[in-house]
Amino acid sequence: MKNKPFKIGSLTLENPFILAPLAGYTDLPFRLLCREFGADLVFSEMISCHGLAYNQQKTIDMIRSCEEERPVAIQLFGAEPELMGEAAHILSREPIDIIDINMGCPVKKVTKKGAGSALMKTPELAREIITQVCENTNKPVTVKFRSGWNHQAINAPEFARMAQEAGAKAVTVHARTWSDGFSGCVDWSVIEEVKKNVTIPVIGNGDIMSYQQGLKMMEQTGCDGVMIGRAALGAPWIFRVDAPLPTPLLRLTALKRHLELIETFCNPQWALGKTRNHAGRYFKGMKHGSAIRNRIYQVATFTELQNTIDSLLSEAGSLRN
Repeated sequence: MKNKPFKIGSLTLENPFILAPLAGYTDLPFRLLCREFGADLVFSEMISCHGLAYNQQKTIDMIRSCEEERPVAIQLFGAEPELMGEAAHILSREPIDIIDINMGCPVKKVTKKGAGSALMKTPELAREIITQVCENTNKPVTVKFRSGWNHQAINAPEFARMAQEAGAKAVTVHARTWSDGFSGCVDWSVIEEVKKNVTIPVIGNGDIMSYQQGLKMMEQTGCDGVMIGRAALGAPWIFRVDAPLPTPLLRLTALKRHLELIETFCNPQWALGKTRNHAGRYFKGMKHGSAIRNRIYQVATFTELQNTIDSLLSEAGSLRN
């Protein structure tokens, strides 16, 4: 299957493989890394509309970007239309390319406030939010949502039509319900039905573990693009059509580059806990991976982590998958 370019507003994507927004993971260094490995569009972590509207420093730090990662989408979440519009206005001053609205997060602390996937139960409120965001930005607006609240309320096709009518330039469908959380099987037929119900691009999401599997999703559902989330953690090469085998050398080289980007764009020691978590994922499923992860988790400083990876690189010839 040959990839076809598609447009989100005026933005043209040549490679339909996209990095999903992942809370706690898709910060600037990881987004840059995935861009270097072939992702044609990258999404930020969820950004609180309250944090932007109230100018909270932690939130401001989370929207930091740079020219090298573009095109980039910043994902907003919230349940108050006016605040979401205000946050969109603030974001519009930033060097970004897309504003995405999270209407799919199943986490309780988000849904109990009426945001995330809870908005699939209140489509009129969701419409108002999309409208307010679109009216307060000159950036293309996209919406990410799920199949529905539960298996008795699959409303993704109708929800997608509403999003299109409200001004969205593309939608992403995570083919699970809120009640599924992150377990159970994804239902690609929902993505297919959404594609039949809208004229804007549709991006499929959910349990894509390889480039070839993503191509199969596009062929089977007709979706325009594929969003990859958890499978990219520790494996940023997943976005490449010619993705090499994950040898120990590839894993270590990618991790070393990841650490370089963290050192450039973050306070590495402050981010050490998150960095160790990221680093450990590079060795899942690898022979002796558990021993390597134990070494990583025991380091006390970022410099010690870098030295550990350099040491492992010197031993790469003796390591086996």
